[in-house]
Amino acid sequence: MPYKVAFQGIHGAYSEQAIRQHFGEDVQAIPQADFSALFEVLQTRQVDFALLPIENALAGAVSGAYELLMDYDVRIQAEVIYHVHHNLLAPRGCTLADIQFVRSHPQALAQCERFLKRHSLKPVVWYDTAGAAHDLARDKQTQTAAIASRLAAELYDLDVIAPEIEDVPFNFTRFFLLGHDDPQPSDYNKTSLVFAVRHRPSALYDCLGEFASRGINLTKIESRPRRNRPWEPIFFLDFEGYWRDAPCQEALMQLLQKASFVKMLGSYPAVKTHPIGI
Repeated sequence: MPYKVAFQGIHGAYSEQAIRQHFGEDVQAIPQADFSALFEVLQTRQVDFALLPIENALAGAVSGAYELLMDYDVRIQAEVIYHVHHNLLAPRGCTLADIQFVRSHPQALAQCERFLKRHSLKPVVWYDTAGAAHDLARDKQTQTAAIASRLAAELYDLDVIAPEIEDVPFNFTRFFLLGHDDPQPSDYNKTSLVFAVRHRPSALYDCLGEFASRGINLTKIESRPRRNRPWEPIFFLDFEGYWRDAPCQEALMQLLQKASFVKMLGSYPAVKTHPIGI
């Protein structure tokens, strides 16, 4: 039986393409209306996994994703990096010369701004990229196109009239594959956790120093508001290494003593990246 993997959005979303990239074509991608629904179907084991977008190389952190990781008892299974390519889709038979309006999610429109200006196309904000393609296929407006994935073009019987129209080529989205069990380590691993510090001088410095003193490389740190305690942030941290590695275990033990709160999100196979791509 193919894995069932939940994602936020409708069929044709970039998240669905990332699922296919990770698992291959023999996978059952299950669309969900929002992130909360995605976590619910995973928590109740209606699906095997869920794919959650965490951050985009251009737009930064995905709002709301980290907060839900705090609320649910799930484990990160793997890191998935997907290279986003935006495509201009139109009803069959239309050409670029026919198009006056372009629908898509605000981020996609912003990431293709130079292309739109160069061709004097008017952007029209839509609720998401795959939704723009779906609705265009239903409406069949000959002067309107959508910015979405190639998968959306296939699913909704649209033509790709201009491929890869993004202004910046290094548009990557990072996802967490979520599940219930602790994955086995691979050749390259990361560990993700969330912690809070005590209200005193050098508290954050002391916590992070436990990793620095053991030569553990931090790949991400981000502060977010702590919802039940105003003006007291929590910190999401990623570091290289598997949690059972001796230096990582030592750093985590010291962090538990120095922080006021620690939650492990997962220790998982990760993707090696460099500044200009994957």
